Order: sequence, then structure tokens, then C-alpha cells
Amino acid sequence: MQIQEYEFSKDHEKPVAYFSMEFAVHQALKIYSGGLGFLAGSHMRSAYNLRQNMIGVGMLWSYGYYDQARDEDRNLKIEFRRKRYYFLKDLNIKVEVVIDGKPVVVKAFLAPADLFDTAPIILLSTDVPENDYLSRTITHKLYDIHEQTRIAQEIVLGSGGVKVLEALGHKVDIYHMNEGHSLPLVFELYKNKFQDKEQLTEAVRFTTHTPEAAGNEIHNIHLLHKMGFFAGLELDEVRELTKIDKEDKDFSLTIGALRVAKIANGVSKMHAAVAKQMWEPYGDICDIIPITNAQNKRYWADKPLLRALDENEDFEIIARKKHLKRMLFNEVANQTGKMFDEDVLTIVWARRFAEYKRPGLLKYDFERFEDMITRSEKPIQIIWAGKPYPHDTNAINLFNELSYISREYKNVAVLIGYELDLSMMLKKGADIWLNTPRITREASGTSGMTAAMNGVVNFSIADGWHPEFCKEGKNSFTITGADASLPIEEQDMNDNKSMMDILENTILPIYYDNPKKWTRIMKSAMHDVLFDFDSDKMVHQYYKKMYNI
Repeated sequence: MQIQEYEFSKDHEKPVAYFSMEFAVHQALKIYSGGLGFLAGSHMRSAYNLRQNMIGVGMLWSYGYYDQARDEDRNLKIEFRRKRYYFLKDLNIKVEVVIDGKPVVVKAFLAPADLFDTAPIILLSTDVPENDYLSRTITHKLYDIHEQTRIAQEIVLGSGGVKVLEALGHKVDIYHMNEGHSLPLVFELYKNKFQDKEQLTEAVRFTTHTPEAAGNEIHNIHLLHKMGFFAGLELDEVRELTKIDKEDKDFSLTIGALRVAKIANGVSKMHAAVAKQMWEPYGDICDIIPITNAQNKRYWADKPLLRALDENEDFEIIARKKHLKRMLFNEVANQTGKMFDEDVLTIVWARRFAEYKRPGLLKYDFERFEDMITRSEKPIQIIWAGKPYPHDTNAINLFNELSYISREYKNVAVLIGYELDLSMMLKKGADIWLNTPRITREASGTSGMTAAMNGVVNFSIADGWHPEFCKEGKNSFTITGADASLPIEEQDMNDNKSMMDILENTILPIYYDNPKKWTRIMKSAMHDVLFDFDSDKMVHQYYKKMYNI
């Protein structure tokens, strides 16, 4: 069956299947949680822009990640509501995978290229009448908390995805795993297509996205075998293929991927170095090169703002920015009843709520924080937004704490519904995009790229993509003094002091006392990010450095 709808460009003709647990391509298609999905969405958009011979393979989550709401006390309320997507195309393809000894039907749907101007994306579902209730729940919730359900999801994505491509008769030369979730595709290919380690390796590529333990899953190898993760291969074959010692009962998806793929990449120069340091001691892994994440300008950048930049019209840039701030502040008023001022410096911290990202760093020294947000001279406004993992109690408690604090101040807001549309609004309406991860633990941080595309000035720890982009004081600012060797409490204290010093002594005076300089910084941020961090450039690098080798 022909599912590609455009002719391929000369440099991008090799057929690639890009496997990802989540894709963020449109607000209406709620099958993503955060940065991994946003990145995959931009990859698909740019693959379409460059007419690459690529197809996405993902999951059709019946309930998505979750819907973010508030209870009567304005605490975070997690809701799971069934989604229905009539705009997807039923491919009339059903395949079977074996999970825990039982056949499970996997049905395939298509987001065609012309639906969202992306490479075509195949989405897999077990939520079909042919399956019993337990099997139907496999594709209910993204990143299900139950270990066996998570393993089952990975089998559907990896083994089910390969089988669907085979059933479609879709030619694939390169199987690209965006994170280790789709690793079962390796065993499916080895058993039923290649049966040769060298041929398999020639066909497999891998992108690792995080140094965090939660993003590098480890499961008991016997549980994986029982569940069908290895596509029916005997454990001796699996151990030989992935070079896992016979006495080792733990199986790391990341190590397995690194030992089977021909080449892998980290998602920034700094992350690639960290990944090598993490994984090379385990031995027998492929080379890890840097291909820095990027985001799609066509989707994320405000067109009138770009036109004003191209025409070097400072007055239009300033006027447009105020308009974008007003649009964001209307949403702030809608959610919180607070009316923000477009002439006031507005700081936004918005991304997935996770402890290592330190959403609360701004309030670490609360007395100094309160002094800053209650000042009448050179005032500020602060907006927090983001989704904690629905079962991460600490992250949820921090979200609720920030929400509670915000009640006391008319210039502090915590927003819900952090999905593509709100993310877009925040990245167009902010003045400062604040990024506060513990050093070495933010692999990339692409939200800062899409903010910079809209004239937002990044203020970040020197982690992820930031060191590749930052021209200090010219297109962004860096929170200095981060030292990964220090105890966590000392890191937080030092980073908070550095952040507040720079904010009070450098950023606020420029914004209020030297608006022409501030406009120059905004323009430099837009220019520099569009030159080096548009995903069109990134997806070309994947073909050049990963696929066509």
C-alpha cells in the first residue's frame, strides 16, 4: 500500500522508519507528554519540508497522557478522558503480537502527510473489539505506571510497528529508535527478517535523549522474556546479540540499543559527551555522536515577528511583541483572574515538571524572591506551566505549592493545560525563558529554541543546547557557578544566588533602562536560533551522519 504522498529529494531517498512513543504534531492529537514528543513532531514536520523518504511509527493513546485540570482548591487535578480521532485514516491493517503468551491484535491508523504537513505517521492501537479488556488497555495511557503494561506498550510499538510496515509492504532500509522504547523491533527484525547480526546492525539507528534513570529503563530479563519483549528469541540468543552476561538478570534498554545499532547520537554536544561517559564503561557499544535537537521554524515562529526581523524594523518588533504578550495575558486572566501588564518584564518557566529541572529554584531564597516580586521599581511578572508525571507525587506537590504561593501575588501565575497551544502562547508572549536544570542532566532543552524564535531571551544553566547557542549578554544569559560535583543543596543555593544576581543586576536594568539594547538582544536571539537550530538542518544531518553511512 502506498502511503507516501510526495516525491523524495535527491539527498533523502533512503527509506527510514522513525519509531517514537510520542509525537506532538497538533493540539487536537493528544498523544504526547513533553519534550520527546515535541522533538519528534518537529522531526516529522521538517522531514516533510525536505521531502524525506521517512515515515513515523507511534502509538494511538486512547486517553493520551492526561488532561490537566484544577480541583475546587485549585490544586492539580488529573483527568483521563477518552479521545476520538475521526481525522485519522483507518489503514485496514491488523497484525498480531504475542504478549505474555497471548496473541494481541494491533490495528494501524494513519496521519497522512497532508493532514498536518508532516511525514506520514502510522499510529498503533490495541483498543479494538478483537482484544479482551486487559489487552485493550495497553494503548490507553502514555507511560502507564505498571511495569508489565509499559513492557507491553514497547512490544506493540517495536514488534507491532515492524509487522505493520511489513503488512503494508512498505520498504524500510533504516529503523530509527527515538529512545529505547521501541527496542523490541530489533528482536523482531532479527528473528523474521535478517537473522544476521551484521545485517541487523546496518539497519538500526538509535537516539538517546536523557541521562536520567527514568528515561533509561531497566527490567528483569526473565520478565521481558516471559512478556514477549524478545519476539520469541531464546535468552541465549538475546544475550549473544546484546552481549549481556549470563549472570546478569537486569536488562537495560539503552545498553541493548547501543550494542545493536550501527551508530547512535546524543541530542547536544554536551549530552553526547555525557552519554559516552555514562555508557562506554559498559563496553561493546556503538559510537555516540552529537546531533543537537532542533525545532521547526515553520510551525513555531511567529510570522509577523519574522517579517519585522527580516526588514530590521525595530518598532514593528516591539509592537508585535506587545501584541503577543497581550494574547498570553488574556489566557492568564482567563485561568487566574489576574491581568498582567505588557510593559512589565515577564519570566516564564514552562516544561515538564520534574525534580531535576528545578521548577522551584526561583523561590529557593524565598525572602529574596518575595522582595523581587513585590518591588514597584523595575517590576517583574512570573508564569509557571507544565505537566508533572501523573504518579510523581513530589512533582505534583511542587506544582501545588507554586499554585498556592501564586494566590498571594497579582503578578505570579501558574497555568494548566501545558500542551502545544499553550506552549506556543507562552513561547511567543514571554520576555525571559528560564531554564534551571541541575548541570549535565538536561540533555537538550528545546523549549528554549522555540522561545528564541519568537524574540524571547533565554536565561539558562549552561546545559544541553545552551552552550552551543549562547553569546553571553548578546543573545541570551547564563546562570553561572553551576558545579555538578557539589551536593544538591549547595548546587541549588549557588545556582539560585547566581540567577538572582544576574536577574537583578543585569537583566532588569537592560530591559528597563536600555530598551534599544534589549531589542538588539531579542533580534540576535531570533537570528542565531533560526540559523543553527531549525529542525530542517537537523533532519538533514540525520541523513548525512546517521542514515547514509
